Amino acid sequence: MTILEDYAQFDGRHWETGSVHNYLAYRGFEAPHTGAPYSEALLMGVSGGVVMGYFTFEYEGWDPMCRILTRNTFNPMETMLSRLGIVQHRLHTASPEKGVANLLDTLDSGVPAIVWADMFSLPYNAPGESEQIWAMWPVVVYGYHAEADCVWIADRARVPLTATTAALEQARARVKKERFRVLTLDPPNPEKLVSAVQAGIWDCIKLFTEKPPKGSKNNFGLQALRFWADMLRSPKGRVSWNKVFPPGRKMYAGLREAYFDIRLFGKDSPAERDVYADFLDEAAVILDRPALGSAAELFRSSGQAWQALLGALLPDSIPDFQEARALLHSRHQLFLDKGDDSREERREINRKLDAITEKMETAFPLGEMEVERTRQELADRVMAVHDCEREAVETLRAAMA
Repeated sequence: MTILEDYAQFDGRHWETGSVHNYLAYRGFEAPHTGAPYSEALLMGVSGGVVMGYFTFEYEGWDPMCRILTRNTFNPMETMLSRLGIVQHRLHTASPEKGVANLLDTLDSGVPAIVWADMFSLPYNAPGESEQIWAMWPVVVYGYHAEADCVWIADRARVPLTATTAALEQARARVKKERFRVLTLDPPNPEKLVSAVQAGIWDCIKLFTEKPPKGSKNNFGLQALRFWADMLRSPKGRVSWNKVFPPGRKMYAGLREAYFDIRLFGKDSPAERDVYADFLDEAAVILDRPALGSAAELFRSSGQAWQALLGALLPDSIPDFQEARALLHSRHQLFLDKGDDSREERREINRKLDAITEKMETAFPLGEMEVERTRQELADRVMAVHDCEREAVETLRAAMA
């Protein structure tokens, strides 16, 4: 058996920044401006910070999807580590046996291992049954016991998680690019902290206001918010909500998934605007730019606008929507607080959510006029977010001038 008995780092909430935060905290690497572990807010800000991304998809056999990105997704982990001057030690193999050996060698050296694993293959996530979807995310492994068939993992929850050795092997093997990868990290270089923070802030500003590195200009930044509002209001656009998310199960799917992405996917607050504000408060000290504090407060206000949008996506006034929202939050909180001990409770919640989805096919609770009012209110709420974010970004740019 190899386990780091003193491992107690479970504060990280997002796979990338959370796993790196947990790893650095365990190693005792401290930020020079606080004398404490590098915060997840700082890591998120350095990686590129918050963003707005809007995408809709339709695949045969699936409900249409509305995906809302709330943080930078352009290679954030590599960007974060590089900017902070963190030397990476990577082991990568196609062999399952060598993959286990590399993991054990790392643990035997007295440090945890960051590995990439498919979240849909790890039973503690209580995923639905599907071979058609996968998502490889970094998690921290801090124990491995072959004889007991158990692996100890830190992955978003506030408590230890476990999986069988076979489940972890299956999850690590799911995608060739990240197959059996093991990552360990040297300490950040404090001399690079200032430039890392500056670069992260400019990434955020540019993604809100300039053409994105990839994709359509309608998919990112302030333009994405304007485009989303237009698609809610326009009945004729090819990718309008009238076409992609018509009343019934499809509209419900769009509302539910947008809500989930904004509030619950790898986060624990509306669009993580409060997390980014915390980063800007740290940045004000690191860069000696007090004006960043004003931008931080505006991003906190933006978080309130996002919260109002959430209230329009799944409002209390519609019992089925209110129940779905409560179930989503309950499932999220159970995982954070109880981890795998809540697996059966979360599976039961999944069954209830599935039942609501099926009900939407024949008993959608909105009539034609109510659908129109809902879309209009959503568009208004989206534009309220837009106005808050525009002011916050303008203030952020001025503070960096």
